[in-house]
Amino acid sequence: MAGAIASAMLFGAPVHAQDSRLSLADRVSRLEQQAQSQNQGGTTLVNQVQALQSQLQQMQGQIEELQHQLQEANDKNKSQATDFDSRLGRLESGAGAANANAGNANPNNAPAANAAPPATPAAAGKPGAAPAAANANAQAAYDDAFKSLRAGDYVKSSRDFRNFIQQYPDSSLLPNAFYWLGESYYATSNYQVAMEAFQRLVSQFPQSEKVPDALLKVGYSQIELKQVDAGKATLKNVTAKYPGSKAAGLAQERLRRLQAQPAN
Repeated sequence: MAGAIASAMLFGAPVHAQDSRLSLADRVSRLEQQAQSQNQGGTTLVNQVQALQSQLQQMQGQIEELQHQLQEANDKNKSQATDFDSRLGRLESGAGAANANAGNANPNNAPAANAAPPATPAAAGKPGAAPAAANANAQAAYDDAFKSLRAGDYVKSSRDFRNFIQQYPDSSLLPNAFYWLGESYYATSNYQVAMEAFQRLVSQFPQSEKVPDALLKVGYSQIELKQVDAGKATLKNVTAKYPGSKAAGLAQERLRRLQAQPAN
């Protein structure tokens, strides 16, 4: 009996050792697999970080481009507002002087010794009274259109200035009407129609004091319509033909901004 037990133990020992070795090999294999999985996970994480960094750089570039575009838009709006306000200020100053002169000739004031007597009803119907009435009507129509422009009602002001041009083609206010018609369209980004109004002023009334401003706005409109080369040429023409003018200064400023813009 004892011999049988000893024999069993003797032959059983190698089997137990073999099982131990196999178990250890399995454990090593599992450890290697775990290490490989961790390495793969680390590589994936590195790739993800690199992808996020690339996306962040792209977003930063887009943000810088948007900031640049916003700055350009702000500069453009400031330039347009300054130009528009200066035009209104000059026109208002002229209107104030005209009103002051009209006040000096008010019939409520004491008449001069050599003043003509008041017109009788019969005289009012004589030739010469009609042109005066027509001038008064033209002035009233012009003032009404300009009032809409100042109020920011550009649709009404453009309609009123068009009507004025049609109804009073011989008025001395016609050059100004063309200019403010162009401004009404320009303010609503109708650059093509605005440019046509400014060009009508330049071609039909080349001696008008509004020509430099109108030519400046032709250049602005061309640039807005992506006709950049033509716009630059027009602005250079303003600086050459009207040096020292406000329009020339604005043209030079716009040319500088165009020069500073990166090439597409």
